[in-house]
Amino acid sequence: MSRPARQLAILGGAPSFARALHVGAPNIGDRALLHSLLDEALDRRWLTNDGALVQAFEQRAAELLGVRNFVALCNATVALEILVRACPLEGEVIVPSFTFVATAHAPLWLGLTPVFCDIDEQTHTLDPARVEELVGPRTAAILGVHLWGRACEVEALAAIAEKHKLRLLFDAAHAFGVAHNGTMIGSFGDAEVFSFHATKFFNTFEGGAVTTDDDGLAERVRLMRNFGFAGHDNVVSLGINGKMNEACAAMGLASLESLDEFIAHNRRNYETYHEELAGTAGLRLVEHDLEQRGNFQYVVVQLADAFTREDRDAIVTALHAENVLARRYFYPGCHRMEPYRTMFPGVGERLPVTERVADRVIVLPTGTAVSAADARTVCGLLQACLQQVPQIRTRQAAGGDREQGR
Repeated sequence: MSRPARQLAILGGAPSFARALHVGAPNIGDRALLHSLLDEALDRRWLTNDGALVQAFEQRAAELLGVRNFVALCNATVALEILVRACPLEGEVIVPSFTFVATAHAPLWLGLTPVFCDIDEQTHTLDPARVEELVGPRTAAILGVHLWGRACEVEALAAIAEKHKLRLLFDAAHAFGVAHNGTMIGSFGDAEVFSFHATKFFNTFEGGAVTTDDDGLAERVRLMRNFGFAGHDNVVSLGINGKMNEACAAMGLASLESLDEFIAHNRRNYETYHEELAGTAGLRLVEHDLEQRGNFQYVVVQLADAFTREDRDAIVTALHAENVLARRYFYPGCHRMEPYRTMFPGVGERLPVTERVADRVIVLPTGTAVSAADARTVCGLLQACLQQVPQIRTRQAAGGDREQGR
């Protein structure tokens, strides 16, 4: 239910939070375990190059995901680049524009052409019907993105890939610990890529992984992450340095012990947002499927079409004044960033849903640094912002005029 409008900080009130609430403040698990694992690595004096902790992390994570091969890497962008080269791919790759820019950067960096595809209004993931329309003679692969901790239309994309003899890859940066129809994300398509960046609900400080049930593909990825070495002084392929170090693996092992705790906390926050925002005019909460195993990593609202991009931005600015550091994921869409807006002028005409969603999405804080009480307060602030958009924009305009006059 919508509350009476409160005095917002941007309109002269006091900020609701003394500390900043972030969308992705790092979750910290068992510190004692982390310190113990780091001490083990220091005592062994083996800090990188496929050490014992990396091997243990790979084994534990592979068991959790039910996948044959889990190859840990230094970050998800390098993981995606190595995977693209290991496939190998040439030509065009169909990708969503509504994603983090690294999803497009990685194939372009390696000489492929990203072909931006529109998304589904409800799920914000690739629209299979639009994917089918974009398949052409130079198409080599489909790169789907599991967004917000929810799977893409896996089966539909797999059918298109099989029909046209294409590689099917998934950017699973948001989807560690998530299941789709009872199967853990990690073994779909030819391979999947995870991110363990500090802002992800499960982090290794910095890190990533390629998962696949294709043993040959996994072996090529392993060679490429270590300069192509297949033993001492035996380089058998092209490669780079994509290895995960022991400190990051230690954080991964410690985080695995707290994984259920992180997910339970995220779920409580999501349920609080769901309850508090129910019936709020002008927005919808992007819902998680409670019947599936999820990670509830992101709390996302989409404003109704009656609100403009400028309205959305005004609301985000007002929330920031309250120390609620909400975000505009993934604005303005990769196709409107460089180098893509120069490479593909006018491509936005075939991405109407992407542009509409990018102009109206707000991602709200969650994670173990955000309590259910915090989430309730954020909901009240968001509802107040929705009621006072004209006043907020007037105050912003007045502030801009004052800046011009200085």
